[in-house]
Amino acid sequence: MSEICNNFKEAQLSERKITHKISHTTRVVYMNMNDIIQGCIEQNRLSQKKLYESYYGKMLAVCMRYASNREEAREIMNVGFFKVFNTIAKYKPKIGNLDGWIYRIMINSAIDHYRKEARHKHHATLEHAAPVSKTVDVLDTLSAKEILELIQKLPPGYRTVFNLYVMDGFSHKEISAKLGIAEGTSKSNLAKARAKLQKMILKEQSYLLKNYVK
Repeated sequence: MSEICNNFKEAQLSERKITHKISHTTRVVYMNMNDIIQGCIEQNRLSQKKLYESYYGKMLAVCMRYASNREEAREIMNVGFFKVFNTIAKYKPKIGNLDGWIYRIMINSAIDHYRKEARHKHHATLEHAAPVSKTVDVLDTLSAKEILELIQKLPPGYRTVFNLYVMDGFSHKEISAKLGIAEGTSKSNLAKARAKLQKMILKEQSYLLKNYVK
């Protein structure tokens, strides 16, 4: 019994040491973010690696919304980080936080990626047409994972406008300037994106009712 108690005490002590070490490491990483930024300005590879690892998950999630698959999202994100490392000397902490600054770069990277792809094969997805009638927005009934999967199925033009307007809060005027399209085209493609999403949702719901509800 005493041996078991001793082993238990040793395990508790070991756990406390590990917890303290993790906590200490977390504090050090947080306290040294300014040093990491300075290291990136000096093109220090270790600092760049730390910054990349710190924001990898969060920024990949952003890029996933603008991409049709994970590979494309990683491409957008890596180009974004390349821009981050090349322009980080321009980052002004007093103007905005680092998260927001990197986030905006990733959005711009996604837009640049769309423009590049559009020049080759996606001209038809940004249609210069009158807006369609508004549809019932049923996205509120879905999980984040389900919404992402549906957004990725949209044509690139619809997906880009939908993300910029619905997810990232840009106005149609801003989208018009960023994508080089008319405001009416932005509104049209947003409405069509919503209509396509609703159609996909209804189709999925119909399939579930047909196959699983007796």
